[in-house]
Formats: sequence, structure tokens, C-alpha cells
Amino acid sequence: MTKHIYLALVLHNNQPLGNFSNVYEENFKLAYEPIIAILERYPGIKLTLHYTGSLLDWIKAERPQFIGRVRKLVERGQIEILSGGYYEPILASIPDEDKIGQIQKLSAEVEKLFGTKPQGMWLAERVWEPSLAKPIAQAGIHYTIVDDTHFKMVGKTEAETLGYYLTEEQGYQLAIFPGPQTLRYTIPWESIERTLAFLHSNASENGPIAAMGDDGEKFGSWPGTFELVYQNGWLENFFKAIEQNSDWLYTSTLENYYKNNSPLGRIYLPTASYAEMMEWSLPAQSGLEFLKLKQTLQAKAPADQEAATALSFIRGGIWRNFLVKYPEINTEHKKMYYVHHKVKDMPPGEAHEQARDYLWQGQCNETYWHGVFGGVYLPHLRTATYAELIQAEILADRAKYQGDWLEIAQFDFDYDGKPEVLVSGSLQNLYFDPAEGGSLFEWDFRPRHFNLLNVLSRRPEAYHERLLETARQRTQAAELEKGEGKVGEEAEAEVKGRDKLLKTLSSHKEGGLETLLHYDWYRRASFLDHFLIPETDLPAFYRCDYPEQGDFVDQPYLVEINTAAQENTLNQKTKIRFWRDGQLQDGPGYKPLRVEKEFTFEAGAAEFEVHYTLTNSGPTLLTTIFGFETNYGLNSGHAEDSFYTINQARPEDSYLDSMGESSQVKNLSLENGWFKLRVNLSFDQPAELWRFPIETIQNSEAGFERVYQASCLLAHWSIRLEPGQSWQTHLSFKLEAI
Repeated sequence: MTKHIYLALVLHNNQPLGNFSNVYEENFKLAYEPIIAILERYPGIKLTLHYTGSLLDWIKAERPQFIGRVRKLVERGQIEILSGGYYEPILASIPDEDKIGQIQKLSAEVEKLFGTKPQGMWLAERVWEPSLAKPIAQAGIHYTIVDDTHFKMVGKTEAETLGYYLTEEQGYQLAIFPGPQTLRYTIPWESIERTLAFLHSNASENGPIAAMGDDGEKFGSWPGTFELVYQNGWLENFFKAIEQNSDWLYTSTLENYYKNNSPLGRIYLPTASYAEMMEWSLPAQSGLEFLKLKQTLQAKAPADQEAATALSFIRGGIWRNFLVKYPEINTEHKKMYYVHHKVKDMPPGEAHEQARDYLWQGQCNETYWHGVFGGVYLPHLRTATYAELIQAEILADRAKYQGDWLEIAQFDFDYDGKPEVLVSGSLQNLYFDPAEGGSLFEWDFRPRHFNLLNVLSRRPEAYHERLLETARQRTQAAELEKGEGKVGEEAEAEVKGRDKLLKTLSSHKEGGLETLLHYDWYRRASFLDHFLIPETDLPAFYRCDYPEQGDFVDQPYLVEINTAAQENTLNQKTKIRFWRDGQLQDGPGYKPLRVEKEFTFEAGAAEFEVHYTLTNSGPTLLTTIFGFETNYGLNSGHAEDSFYTINQARPEDSYLDSMGESSQVKNLSLENGWFKLRVNLSFDQPAELWRFPIETIQNSEAGFERVYQASCLLAHWSIRLEPGQSWQTHLSFKLEAI
């Protein structure tokens, strides 16, 4: 028998929950529709496709005729449609019943739309954990695909990853196809000849299979790919080349190969994802060190077998590391767990099914990690995730409570070994962390399904080093440009050097982003208590580059909760008091100070009051500047319908991403016209107010960009306290639907 090989092209198509409608439209136009159009002209090419539930929902509503076109390709055996989690969750991150439920929901939808019951599934971000085999098999799935990276970690060579293996968990069996990295990296980026050479070199009498599993968006909607794949004809030429080599190269769906070929053996894979994901999950400094090590080995590998072998075994972190790297991700993730249990306790019925679907939408993976795409850095995606979780929670609470209600619970919400305090009610939720400054880290306005404290802090990223290096290169290029007045070979060399350098610079959506790389040493929550020296100004506080005089911002507070509230008595007003006996640094010594903040809540209200008391508990005079910080993630940083009002008037620059100082402030508001909500603040003692935007610098498929995360407010007062003397202020906070 002649040597031959099968090629399985597996394309995963997805748009995350909460993405803008124009993004769906653009991806459909550039990637999803064009590839089907080409397949219709090449009936001999077989393909395996995956569409997430959220994308199918959009297609059904906006491009229903597309469903029929895909179905025809399925009916003639050209296309296989995979299942997966309906809303594309990281399966390892959600409860088992939700894993099974989401897979079965998408399988049912695929069967309804395309007339075929999926036998295989796409594993979101190829995040594999050994325990997944059981719930995947329980959902009726027979096989999935991950990267060959997973297989090489247990010693498999490239030649041994051309087929599929069987694994099991507690006797539940699952087949797993490896996806060779070579194909992921060459298709469609390199020449067709390079891909054909790889496939031909691995052909044999046994007819192995090479499965290329990757994002469908790279066939048209990633930057530069529409021109490459369609306008320059890469994909059509690739399909022609396959037909021209049909004596040894066959295309196949995963299903056809699985049904007609035996497994290569049994295997147990480690917890892993694709190589880049494991790099991204590392802390910034560790990520840089790992990248340097990897680059060193890659440089040696072509001539050094030991280096090549080491590359097969080195790895970064694991996906779950994102829950540590970004506390905000962990908070969102544990909110999902919390809501899951609420929904699970609901009685059966239509409300329970609707709540469960909201919950599942809130498990969409994009906001639970970050890499080259925005992920957790995109506020609109986080907002959408919280909206689904809040809607699920509302339905679950309606099944339990009638009318206005208020409930306070104290337990370890985020699984860090320290209890949080959760205030829940018919109109609002407020979550406090006594261990982190007695801070407020979530404030949900239920009527708008909106978490106002959905804020991401500014922190280092490994790729920031590239941004800084680019800035250094630009400076160098500018210096070279000054040499244009030179003549002869020296001038020619400098011009060539400048041109070459400019081509290497990273893509930016705007210049000077490196000047905005400021990092926070604490989480940007709310009701963080600051003590400043007189020399501290707004720019220094904005940069988070100033001396903190006290030890209160991120330190533990004690907490006292109204006894009746702890017993979950409803329809009442209740109080929570946080306090800390800390100290202020004053010259070479320290002075003791007690800070107390008492919050008052009432059932049926979207508001609360705060009473601060500062007491000099030392024997000497104490002078300081006291301020409390709040942060509001309102998304619309520079929109005409979103703005500040201070003392009943809009400042000259009233955008939510503005920076400014105001004196004698007694009341202010922040308004968001898109979400139709307003937050009102009032102080019984006029305050000095600083306001500025929290902006992150992130990497994206289009290059470096800045993203408005929140509006930060610091209301502050100059304090002078004699021994034993106290200072007090009373604050009111209210949410309005507008």
C-alpha cells in the first residue's frame, strides 16, 4: 500500500458573550462566510467546524440563511460540526453539572440546526485536566482535540502524535486527537509547500492523521489575514494543492477518522493548555524569565538535541493561575460559584431553566484570562458576564423571597481562608473584604444588572517590556534620523539602519503609551482609607507613586455585624462596623490611630450611609490628610452621555476619564447614559476631591492600546487631632435608574 496521510482541518469559531454587534458582523463578513463560500466550490475538501452557542444565536437572528448553507455541506458529508460548552466556558472552571449541561445544550442545538448529532467537541482554549474525561463522556461525547504540547509533556514524539489516543477517568473513556504545533504555526502563515512537506514527510502505509485545530478567525478576521487568505488566494491555492496531491493526501473529518481507525494506545495527559496560554498565566516577571529561557533553547535546538528535548518538556503555568494573577478574575469566578449554588437550590420550572441559562452565559471564558487578546482587560466583556450572573441571581432570589428584603452573610466567598461580608437585597448587593482594608469590592445595582465596582487594577505584564523596548528603539531611530545630513557610505548605512529599526517596532494604537505604565500596589476597590503627607499631589497619587503615611489601605480590619442581620431577618435597617487600630508614620516615629467606618443599609433601598470616626489613641498631637478612595467601573470613559456633576454643576471637563481637582465638594454624581444609571455621593463636611481615570495598557491583536477601566475618586480632609480626640464625617451613597 502506498504511503498516505489524512489532514483534519478543525476550525473553532467564536465570539464572546457581550462583544459588540459590529464585531460579530465584521467576523462573519471576513471569516465565517468566506470559508463556507470556498468549501461550496471544493466539495472534495472535508472540514470539521465548531460554532459556539453565542455565535449560533447571532447567526440565527442576523444571518439565518447561513444555517441552511452549512447544513447542505453537512448533509453531503463534507463538514462535521462539533459540540462543546454552549457559551464556551473553560470546562475545568465550572461545576460538573454545568459542564454536562452546557455540552448537551450545544449538541441538541447542532442536531436541530444541522441535522447531525455531534460525536466530538471543541475544548475551550484546549485547557485540559485529567478529571474532564468523565463529565465529557457523560455528556455523550466520544472525542476531542488538544495540542500536541500536551502529549509531548508525557514523552510523545511528533511522529507519535499523528492519530488519536484513549484516556479514561473512573472508567469513563474519551478519545483525544493531538494537534501538531507545526500545522498551527504554518497554516496559513507560511508557504503551502512548507505545510505539504511536513505532511508528506509523515505519510506512511498506515495512513496517520494530522489534525490542525485552531481559531477560525485566523482565516480572515485577524489583522492582515483577509488579504493573505482570500485576496491573495492562500486558502484556495491550498485546497487546489490538496486536490493535486490526492494520491497521498486526503482530508478527513475527525468523526470519519475516529470511526474507521483504531487508537494509537492509552494515554493520561497532564493539566495543560496550548503553550502560549501557559506562558500568559505566569506572573509578569516569571513570564519574562520563562520567555528568555525558551528563546535560548530555541536558538540552540536546531543543532543541539538536548535543547530540542528540553523544549518538549518545559512549560509555563496552568490556566488556574489566572485566578491568582488577577484577583478580579477570582472574584468574578467565585461570584459564578456563588450564583451556581443559588440556582441549584431553585425549584424546577421555567424560572429555574432561565436562571440556569443566565448562569451558563456568565461562564463564558473570555473574561477569565488574558493573553494576546483583551480578555479580562475588556470592561464591556466583564460587564456582560456580571450582567448574566446578576440576572441569574435575581431569579434565584425571587424564588426564595417576596417583597423587599435584606440579608447579610459572612463566609469565605473567594476561598482565600478569610471571610468576606456579603450584603444582599432586593435592589443591591454589596460585598466587603475585611482582610483587605475593610474594602468594598462589588456593588451591584440589580435593576440594571450592573456591578459598579467592576474595576481592573493596573499591574505589570510581561509584554510591557516590549512596549518599553519599542520606546527605546524609537528614540534610537530618531537619533539615526538626525544623521540624514551626512553623505556617502556613512549616511547610507544610517538610513538603512533606521529603516530596518522602524520596521521592527511594535504596533500601537497611539503614541506615548509607555508613559502611562503606572502600577497599583493594592487592588482598586472602594472605601480604601489613605493617610497622606501634605506634599502628595494629584499626579503622584494618580501614578500610585507617593508615600502612604498609614497602614490601613490593604491591611485587615475587624468587623461587627448587627446580630439580627446575621440571623437573616428581612425587611429591616441594619449596620456593619469595620475598625482597625493602626498607626501613622510621623518623622522617625509612629502614632496610633483608630479608624472606624460604619455602614447602614435598609431593605428595599439602592443606597447606604457611611459614618467615619478617626480617633487619636496616642499621647501626642496628630496631623494628617485623610481620604477615602472609591472606584467606579462605568465603561463609558469618554462618551457624551456619561459625565461627572460636582456641586450640581458639570466641570469644564466632565468626562468620566477626566482628571481634575475640586474644592468644597458637598455632593457629586457619576452618570452613565448607556446603562441609564447614576451614582450620587454626598458629604456632611465639604471635601477636597481628586478625580482621575484608571487606564490599563494592554496587548491586543491590533497592537498595544489603552483601556479605560474606572473613575477613581479620592475625597480628603486635613485632620488635626489632640490626644483622645475624634473626628467624624457622614457620607451618603445612592443609585438611581435614569
